[in-house]
Amino acid sequence: MVQLHDLTFEPYIHDTDIREKVSGLAARINADYGNTELHIVSALTGSFMFTSDLVRHLHMPCYLHFIKVSSYHGSTQSTGSITLDAELKADLAGKHVLISEDIIDTGLTAGFLHEYLMKKQAASVKIAALLFKPNAYKGSLPVDYPGFSIPNDFVVGYGLDYKELGRNLKDIYKLKDS
Repeated sequence: MVQLHDLTFEPYIHDTDIREKVSGLAARINADYGNTELHIVSALTGSFMFTSDLVRHLHMPCYLHFIKVSSYHGSTQSTGSITLDAELKADLAGKHVLISEDIIDTGLTAGFLHEYLMKKQAASVKIAALLFKPNAYKGSLPVDYPGFSIPNDFVVGYGLDYKELGRNLKDIYKLKDS
């Protein structure tokens, strides 16, 4: 069990399972892109661990970019509004882009990022996410590289937080009794 602020979380996904899943996602991305140059856009702050582990397994030339967006704003549920907290400076016109997300629940953030990157005239935009909540998903875009499909539980660890705590946990925990 882990106590973060006023909430208790219980073990959910072990780090060895996470490593295996990330390696498998990278293998699929390697197979799909071959030696094609790839621009990876990591949605901060939650995806930093996933992105770091993912890119270590990629074999093509990779450029790494970071964008800061938020939708939870300190809550255990998405607020439904996306805030762009740090603009992306890279010129992505004509480039192949992979969005690296920690978790996709409603799909609002992924949809926002996809539209944002297409406005930058990217040649293609695909999405990789460590966690995917199909029962909460309201988007229409495909999640091209989904990791774990999970129920609509609130989770922390491996980059994900509750009020900025828990990102450093190597395993993923879910809210107890959720």
